[in-house]
Amino acid sequence: MHRPPSLRRTGLRRAAACLALLWAAPAAAQPSENAVKAAFLTKFPAYVDWPASLRIAPGAPINLCILGGDPFGRTIDEAARGQQVDGHPIAIRRMAGAAGAEICQIAFVDGDSAHGTGDMLRALQGRPVLTVTDGRDGPERGMIHFVVAGGRVRFHIDQAAAESCGLTFNARLLAIALSVRTGR
Repeated sequence: MHRPPSLRRTGLRRAAACLALLWAAPAAAQPSENAVKAAFLTKFPAYVDWPASLRIAPGAPINLCILGGDPFGRTIDEAARGQQVDGHPIAIRRMAGAAGAEICQIAFVDGDSAHGTGDMLRALQGRPVLTVTDGRDGPERGMIHFVVAGGRVRFHIDQAAAESCGLTFNARLLAIALSVRTGR
């Protein structure tokens, strides 16, 4: 069937619009890289055991601290909203540096440079604080280190560093890590 040029153009415009919507829909449906990292951060406490001497009081929050820069903004607050681990809500704390980080169970360390990240990690060394870093911020690594591999947010685990501070990871978390560094 032959259509007049005006109808062909209208049909082409509709087809182009439909294709644009189909291509845009998956991208819009996929969460941002920071949203995925925020979701991981709020889930990590369920897969980590801290030393018995550091048990959190009943009902007290698990403090997830953002040290240095905050790449998440409200995304991390939304990810933590309503999350609980063994009856403990997740509380987001933002700090300029490692000073005062003794209240943190988890610390996402984002220095203003690789040097700044390293300084904060060294300040937390030996403390039972789960340190998390991001590969896009440089080579310094926490106990968990985010990377993007194959277009997906993944992470490496330094089990030896965690164990040296009395932290242990659940086997399910170790199983989904891109790599696990052990002390052996």
